[in-house]
Amino acid sequence: MHPQAARPRDWMNAYWLLLLAVLVGLWYVLTSTEALPPFFFGEPLKIGLIVVQWVTSGKVLVHLGFTLIETFLSFAFGTALGVAAGLTLGLNEFVGRLLDPFVKAVNATPRVVFAPIFALWFGLGIWSKVALGTSLVFFVVFFNVFQGVRDVNLVVLANARMLGASSRQLLRSVYLPSATSWVFSSLHNAVGMAFVGAVVGEYLGSAAGIGFLILQAEGAFDVNSVYAGIVVLTICALVLDVAVSSIEQRLLAWRPKTAETERAQA
Repeated sequence: MHPQAARPRDWMNAYWLLLLAVLVGLWYVLTSTEALPPFFFGEPLKIGLIVVQWVTSGKVLVHLGFTLIETFLSFAFGTALGVAAGLTLGLNEFVGRLLDPFVKAVNATPRVVFAPIFALWFGLGIWSKVALGTSLVFFVVFFNVFQGVRDVNLVVLANARMLGASSRQLLRSVYLPSATSWVFSSLHNAVGMAFVGAVVGEYLGSAAGIGFLILQAEGAFDVNSVYAGIVVLTICALVLDVAVSSIEQRLLAWRPKTAETERAQA
C-alpha cells in the first residue's frame, strides 16, 4: 500500500475524535448553563464518573458478561436455525412456496411483542433473552441463506451435474459455498440483532445485564445512570463491530477485490 493511501484514514480517525470532543463539549456547555435541562439530558462529567465507578468496582463487568453471553448464544442459535431453514426452503421449491406467506407474516411482526411470551415460557432468566435474540438473528440469516441458494451460478450447477455430482456433493460443493458467502456478509446485522435482542429482553424484565441496569436507573429517575448504561452499550457495540469486521475480512479474504479497492490499496 502506498504511504499516502493510509494518510486519509489516519486523518479521518482524528476528525472523528475531534467531532466527538466537540459534541461532548457542546453537551457539557448546554447542560451546565441549563439551556438543556440536566434532569432530562444528564451531565457528561457525572455520566463519565458513573461509568468509571462501574468499571473500577467491577459492577458493570458482571452485568456486561450476562449481556454478552446472551448475545453469543442468540447469534449461535439464530445462525444455526437460519442456515438450516434457509437451505431447506431454498432447495425445496414446493416447501418454499408453501411456507413463504407464513415466514413473511412472522417476519413482518415486530419480534418485541414476543418478549412477554418468551418470558412466560422460559422465565426471566437468560433463556428468554436468548429466545428473543434468536428470533431476530434467525430471519437475517435465513433470508441471506435462502437468497444465496437461489442465486447459485447455473453454469457451475450444470457443470457439476454433468460431471456426475450427487445431491450431497452439490450441497457441499455448490450450494453451501454460495450460501456461506451471504451469511458471512450478514455477520454485522446478525451480531447487531443478537445484541439488540439481549438488551431489549433485559430491559423488559430481568435480574441482570446492562438493560437491567438501565431499567433500575430509569425507575429511580437517575438519568445520568441511564446515559451511563447507554455509553457502556455503545462502547460494547463498537467493539463488537470492530471484532466482526476483522473476522469478516479473514473469512471473505478469498473474494476477488473490486477495481476501486485495488486502486485504493495500490
